[in-house]
Amino acid sequence: MADNVKVIALDDDYPTGDGNRVLCWLETPLNPTGESRDIQYYADKVHKVGGKILVDATFAPPPLQYPFKWGADVIMHSGSKYFGGHSDLLCGVLVVKTLPEWTVLWNDRTFTGSMLGSMESWLLLRSLRTLHLRVPRQSESATIIAQWLAKGGDGIPEGTISRVWHSSIQEKDPRGWLPTEQMEGGWNATFSIQLETAEQATFLPHSLKYFVPATSLGGVESLIEQRLVSDPGADPRVVRLSIGIENVEDLKDDLRRGLQVVANRPKGKL
Repeated sequence: MADNVKVIALDDDYPTGDGNRVLCWLETPLNPTGESRDIQYYADKVHKVGGKILVDATFAPPPLQYPFKWGADVIMHSGSKYFGGHSDLLCGVLVVKTLPEWTVLWNDRTFTGSMLGSMESWLLLRSLRTLHLRVPRQSESATIIAQWLAKGGDGIPEGTISRVWHSSIQEKDPRGWLPTEQMEGGWNATFSIQLETAEQATFLPHSLKYFVPATSLGGVESLIEQRLVSDPGADPRVVRLSIGIENVEDLKDDLRRGLQVVANRPKGKL
């Protein structure tokens, strides 16, 4: 990191004057929990000091969320995820509002040589043609599953799930905000659960039939991972789920069976 770049917390006071150039980097919904943040609030906050806000909207691609409507200056997506949708390409996307901003990005890309390959470009174009079909289905299924897990019962064994995070069930923030309007096209298809023990979180991803135990997210296949595997600082009880386009009842049955296996497994035996 450059010596003249100072990183501060999102909710700290933003500096003003003295030539400060402030960039607010906001991820919403959040990885790995899938909870949302108020784009308009942070956009207003950084604009008051003459700064800009970049929104990482990877977890909520169109048509779920449109950050420009809420004050975003730049939108970022990991195109490998929902834009790609098939777990077979690597790319990143930056979206800006004006031609001068686009020109700056174009020149930077040209000079640094970070060009998207022709094969990846073709795969991305293929995938964008079905974005409006894939994402709403994934969103609907994920919302059903997250709310079902949060409610409990219906074959979900006691003593397994202690918490569920998802935008559709998050509580109001201290300012009374909820993401209902911001997530206008549906809720995020990736979210996390917390199991009662780390052993359960370790074993659950390998106790399922339809969910693939793997990192990444956004593809047509459902994925599950203990976050500790890819993030050494994560709570070992946290498991992230990326919901695909499979039949939602099949996915619920799979989780129900897997949780029952985990609940009945003797402690200390992995």
